[in-house]
Amino acid sequence: MARVELARFLRERREGVAPEAVGLFGGGVRRTPGLRREEVARLASVSVDYYVRMEQARGSRPSAGVLEGVSGALRLSAAERRHLFRLAGVAAPAAGGPVRVVRPHVAALLERVGGVAALVTDATYEVVAANSVACAVFGGWPGNLARARFLGDGGEGGGGGMTEVSGGEEFGAIVVARLRRASARYPGDARLSGLLGELRAGSAEFRAVWDSNPVREAGHRRKVVAHPEVGELRVACDVLEVPEDDQQVVFVTADPGSASEAALRELAGRGAGGRGVSGRGAGG
Repeated sequence: MARVELARFLRERREGVAPEAVGLFGGGVRRTPGLRREEVARLASVSVDYYVRMEQARGSRPSAGVLEGVSGALRLSAAERRHLFRLAGVAAPAAGGPVRVVRPHVAALLERVGGVAALVTDATYEVVAANSVACAVFGGWPGNLARARFLGDGGEGGGGGMTEVSGGEEFGAIVVARLRRASARYPGDARLSGLLGELRAGSAEFRAVWDSNPVREAGHRRKVVAHPEVGELRVACDVLEVPEDDQQVVFVTADPGSASEAALRELAGRGAGGRGVSGRGAGG
């Protein structure tokens, strides 16, 4: 628990909330900007003394319920709420389900990267946005990458018939680690439960990797894939996290001047005449 940082964060946010924003009008002359401590305490349904101790970096670790109340009282954004829980050293309650809508600035990023294959996956490895180059590389809409990895089914595009020559075992562990985190974070999501059921029923490898409880993070990795149209591709996969939505942007590139880069350029040229960024709620 970062008591001093938590206290500072609370004071700064309290001073930045206009009384009118929380339905408080009048109340006489205010010596300091924003809300009074007793007003935050009342809005958060905690005692004034308890809230004062939080702002003075004293007292015990607040519960998730107290933090939720304070978050609402201070009108914190989703990112600020997560920061509040992190400072308190408390796990934030699970959201209702994975975010499957792509923010406009993320969708715009996929358009700006030119000849690079780029796509966005949600917490279940469902591709929720992809640029035309990615669709050309995958031979259509990439679908769910977890399903493609363990069941050989890329969804609408079927993965274009691509097969991994190397790097598949590492990616399998990364996929399972992320799905385990998602299952803990979104226990009530029916689509995630359905996907996990499919993977358990259809893949002995998935069951074995799941039982091993891998702790892996996506980042930079290299792999070799066999593409049905351009042959073997040696590519790098780099991941950019979108933490506010629990999403990942994946970039697929090849070494400059390599045969794989030329093959990707060829596929990019085929995809250039198609639509730009598309997806499930892209730009929403």
